[in-house]
Amino acid sequence: MNLAEGRRADAGTPTTGSLPLRSHSPFAADAAADGRLAQVLPPDHTQAILEVTKEVAGVLKSSGCPFALVGSVAVYAYGIPVGLQHDTDFAVRREDAEKVTGLLSERGLEIVDPPEDWLVKARKDGEQIDLIFALAGRPVTTELLDRATTLPVDSVHMPVIDPTDLMTGRLAALSEHHCDYGPLLPVARGLRERVDWDRVRRDSGDSPMAAAFLYLLELLDVIPPQDGRAAGGRSDE
Repeated sequence: MNLAEGRRADAGTPTTGSLPLRSHSPFAADAAADGRLAQVLPPDHTQAILEVTKEVAGVLKSSGCPFALVGSVAVYAYGIPVGLQHDTDFAVRREDAEKVTGLLSERGLEIVDPPEDWLVKARKDGEQIDLIFALAGRPVTTELLDRATTLPVDSVHMPVIDPTDLMTGRLAALSEHHCDYGPLLPVARGLRERVDWDRVRRDSGDSPMAAAFLYLLELLDVIPPQDGRAAGGRSDE
């Protein structure tokens, strides 16, 4: 940008050491900041992601292969308000991947083989679809898909991962390098009556990140204390 731009036409050449000229409007700085923020924040892709979710679900249903909606769109399907900005995720068995990707390719979706060996990616209209064979390192099995609940997703019915499996998978993904409880809290609050928390505890094993989050839920009265532990986390005497 030319430094002379923004200087009043009658201002002349500023002398050495003079203060830079400022806008007379007290809202100029705020407007500029808002403009920069608008460029940084990603757009809301909710409806675009829902459209591609419905299309992919239709292909998966026609394939005859078991599957389940997972990830953020599954959270959305359970009525928890979340903004969809990244992708849509489906859990499928590894042995069904070739058939499913072939059908998606016939429908005009671009298939991408990522370096990871636990998923296949596809793209449609700029939106990304993940077909996942393992959730947080755990293979997608027929038993897991059989536990899915059929729910309407923007008026199209499809199997959605069981709430307990959804929460267990979210906790299993936590690590020392990624341990953000913020997005998990509204999910736990919204699903608390539909989750088998005893099974979540068992399936979470010895994960300290999961244990800390579950204890936080106890302190917030989202879930009851673990057996043998009084309110506040103190053991009964």
